[in-house]
Amino acid sequence: MLKNIRFLFFLLSCHSVLAQNTTPDQHLGFPLGSKFAFHSQIVQYFNLLQTQNQDRMKLVQYGSTNEGRPLMIAFISSPENIAKLPGIRENHLKSIGMLAGKPDASVPPIVWLSYNVHGNESVSANTSMKVLYELLNKDNALTQDFLKNMVIMIDPCINPDGYDRYSQWYNRVQNAVPDVTTFGLEHDEPWPGGRFNHYLFDLNRDWAWQTQKETQERIALYNQWMPHFHADFHEMGPSRSYYFPPAAKPYHKDITAWQREFNDLIGKYCAKYFDKNNWAYFTKYNYDLFYPSYGDTWPTLNGAVGVTYEQGGGGRAGLGIERKEEHDTLTLASRISHHYATSLATLEAVLSQKEKIVSEFIKYHDNAAKAPAGAFKTYVVKTKGHEERIRSFADWLTKQGITYGISGKAVNTKGTELFNSVDESVKIENNDLLISAYQPKSNLLRVLFEPKPVLEDSVTYDVTSWGLSYVFGLKAYGLKEKLAPAAYQPEKIENPVPNFAPYAYLARWSEVEDAVFLAELLKNGLLVKSSNVPFEIDNAKFDAGTLIITKKGNERADFDKLVTSIATKHFVKLTPVKSGMVTSGADFGDDHIAALKNPKVVVVSGEGISATAFGAVWHYFEQQIKYPLTVVNGSKLSSVPWGEVDVLILPDGRYGDILGEKQLEMLQGWVKNGGKIIAMESATDAFLNKSGFDLSKKSSDKKKDAGFFKKYGDQEREDASDTSPGSMYQLTMDKTHPLSFGLGDEYVTLVRDAYEREYLKDGWNVGYLTETGYKAGFVGSKMSGKLKNTLVHGVQEMGRGQVIYLMEDPVFRAMLYNGKILFSNAVFR
Repeated sequence: MLKNIRFLFFLLSCHSVLAQNTTPDQHLGFPLGSKFAFHSQIVQYFNLLQTQNQDRMKLVQYGSTNEGRPLMIAFISSPENIAKLPGIRENHLKSIGMLAGKPDASVPPIVWLSYNVHGNESVSANTSMKVLYELLNKDNALTQDFLKNMVIMIDPCINPDGYDRYSQWYNRVQNAVPDVTTFGLEHDEPWPGGRFNHYLFDLNRDWAWQTQKETQERIALYNQWMPHFHADFHEMGPSRSYYFPPAAKPYHKDITAWQREFNDLIGKYCAKYFDKNNWAYFTKYNYDLFYPSYGDTWPTLNGAVGVTYEQGGGGRAGLGIERKEEHDTLTLASRISHHYATSLATLEAVLSQKEKIVSEFIKYHDNAAKAPAGAFKTYVVKTKGHEERIRSFADWLTKQGITYGISGKAVNTKGTELFNSVDESVKIENNDLLISAYQPKSNLLRVLFEPKPVLEDSVTYDVTSWGLSYVFGLKAYGLKEKLAPAAYQPEKIENPVPNFAPYAYLARWSEVEDAVFLAELLKNGLLVKSSNVPFEIDNAKFDAGTLIITKKGNERADFDKLVTSIATKHFVKLTPVKSGMVTSGADFGDDHIAALKNPKVVVVSGEGISATAFGAVWHYFEQQIKYPLTVVNGSKLSSVPWGEVDVLILPDGRYGDILGEKQLEMLQGWVKNGGKIIAMESATDAFLNKSGFDLSKKSSDKKKDAGFFKKYGDQEREDASDTSPGSMYQLTMDKTHPLSFGLGDEYVTLVRDAYEREYLKDGWNVGYLTETGYKAGFVGSKMSGKLKNTLVHGVQEMGRGQVIYLMEDPVFRAMLYNGKILFSNAVFR
């Protein structure tokens, strides 16, 4: 009998052990915070806890990175809520009008916690394991109350590729005992760092534009759930303490009173934890809520309460770093404690307002759909001549969750032309795109379309202008009347092989897909020509830049089938012609018809080069036009076999150690023999006033500064007066130059710096700023004068080659549609 009792106690003790969740320390084999966990270990831990808590947790893979790492989201809630998760989602979307029908039950608050959007801000992913463990800890009454009253979504690592780039490097170089000396190797992260994703894009600036794979997959899931609250966890420099809301000014004017109120409330709950532990923190400084493409502002403009948390640390901090000013050592373990505290404070704040956060969210979307704010009730986008651009724009609207259609009929009305903010008559045609403001995402729609955002404070963190008519280069109008759109169907492009033998195929040049089409033709070894002048043939007019694919030079049996199939694949409409003689312009054998090379393109990377500028070029070739690119480390330029290279791209960066006198002399000889240099932004500094290069800086006419008694407290605003964090400017373009082919009547670019370049004396001043170039966004009083009468795009011919100077980055963040066309011209023409 005694044996049986002992055996029963043994079984009960085993069951007790098995019922306890594995801690992060047990899973990792080391104390959390004593080493950086690899991404695979974090994923394994989330999978393990799901196995141990199948009734309270559901783990979903919503995508994967460019390097193949999984993107995961964990749903954590009570067994009752997990069992009816699909119903909660459907009722929630019905309650805000994003799913047809009426909800048959109320829903709890849905809270999304996003960790590690910047890879080397790696405290976040490590914190996610501690947060998950505690949420599933049945002995913690507070967290069990969270599960009972809300659905919590945890993304442990938004940027796994960047995270592993950092953690693998750090784990290789760290000392057995972490070296806290600030100049030690483990605090000197090598280029390009782990902050960015595979293509070195900043994923925290990509929410609105969705250029990156990770963003597209995440927001597809976001739109399926539309959380009431979104928290974004970050790190900043190691000398700083901890930031939590209230956010700094400027707030975007369309952020509601309730969202501002809850922003304040979050701060109070966070302060409670930090005050209790005597931890340092700050609020209302540095981190604003203005630019709509952040992980706090984009969710906010989707009706959520969106917040950012910033822990002092980042890539430099490692496992520990000495802070002499603070008389302490900042450790990974302490950073985890701080992010863990704000994670719990967030959930406590939501719990305290659980009914109101849901009701205000419903009200936000109900008002948007029934009584949209703002002057415009309908947006019209002209489509004729830009059908492929409209296809791309419509696809982008779909990714945003914004509904749209076409007019379906001709309408004459009045509206505001958004590019120039001018009221005028509008002739709406049958296929013009219509976007009604009467929809749940009306607020996001209005903010993204606004040409001149209202800025309440000049000290801001990022881009200050983003109007869609600028970004996509589209003719758009805002109407005060409500128009109902008809169903939209993209134009079907087909290019059957003609029933006659064409002399040539013509393809217009005005869309990004035209560049993709050209790239594939060249990769297939086809000869492609371009007209450098406008022409007319068979009663049809064609602009300069039109592609001409002649039978001559492409004598192959599959010529017609290959060209037409590639064009159809890329939505390019071909015009087959029977003759090379034109009605006006240049015949197809004229000197104005230039053959386009299949260029060998090299781009410089490595120390001194802006990682994001390089990444934008890399992404443009590999993901946008799918054309081969060779990446070369700047320190190895002298060993490149230049006879094999046609185009050298120098992204923004410091080239003092890369391009010395000998290298410049060598490059000059290569250009004279037919090479092409594309120098971008500060890369152009390498050619300033150098022998043989026609680039010089404008002389300064500054008067002697009389401000001897400036106030120390005004320093930040003084600095802002000499900046442009990102403003829209319209360039005056030489439309006859091949660099400007396909850009249409207006070319707008995002200006972030003033390079003050003199006009080229012996070259082509293709794009430049005059006195009236400014369109929108904040520009400091000192900066504005520098952005007048200055060169932005110039081309210098040198022997048989050329040097192209681009003082702004046309592929910056892959945002500007026309910028990609200009860059394609630079590469291929």
